[in-house]
Amino acid sequence: MFSREHILSAFSAAVPIMLGYVAIGLPCGILGNTIGLNPLQVFLLSLLLYSGAGQFMIPNMFLAGSSVASITASVSLVNTRQMLYAASFAPECAQCPRWLALLFAATVTDESYGVNTARFAEGRWSVDRALMVNLFSQSSWALSNVVGCAVGSVVDIPVSIAAFAMTAIFICLLVTQRFTSANIVAMVVAMVGVFVCKSLGLSGLAILVGAVAGVACAMLFSALQRKKAPAVAVAGGEGDAPDARPQGEQDALGAPDSKAADPRGEGEGR
Repeated sequence: MFSREHILSAFSAAVPIMLGYVAIGLPCGILGNTIGLNPLQVFLLSLLLYSGAGQFMIPNMFLAGSSVASITASVSLVNTRQMLYAASFAPECAQCPRWLALLFAATVTDESYGVNTARFAEGRWSVDRALMVNLFSQSSWALSNVVGCAVGSVVDIPVSIAAFAMTAIFICLLVTQRFTSANIVAMVVAMVGVFVCKSLGLSGLAILVGAVAGVACAMLFSALQRKKAPAVAVAGGEGDAPDARPQGEQDALGAPDSKAADPRGEGEGR
């Protein structure tokens, strides 16, 4: 566990994630600076929260005038997917120490989930190497945020440019989803909800209301689809149902009339 070979293989797997985090970590740090966070606070936020989408949401929603409760609820809702990511690794973590499984689950992100899932599928991968992939990635993210925050305090960078990185992240999350009927319902309802809220001047609640409405409608749609599926199956199977009448009655009904079947007629039969 945590041998030199494991560290090198984990670092090699984490390099693409680390480079990608530099590109989005810098603008995230710049956004943090715009709401008055210093490099130490940005570092602690990256260490304790460690959520790209969440850390982009906090400055944007703060600048939009959202309340602390709305920001907390929105970030928590967006991060629920990471609990599902971590839960999917339960079989791999069954035999490892509890502290190792806990730390690994707490540091899973979208990108490290994809990398570690592929490596576990290939075999010869372990939880300690998967954890190091997460930690290397988190280190890159945290340092990039700190540098971005420091640069933002010196260089005047338009907030609108840095804020677009949040939009880009959500676009990436969107296009990586399976385009099922339920997901499409969630997308459409969420977009409509955000648009309606912003049109009514409720910018602070727009993301939260849109997200909750999208998820609720998708769940309702899925429930209706599940109820409809058995009814369709029963209706489709009625034509194939076995004949419940006695065998003798079936034979009598199914036997051809000898007179009708004789093409020669009654006279020829004599």
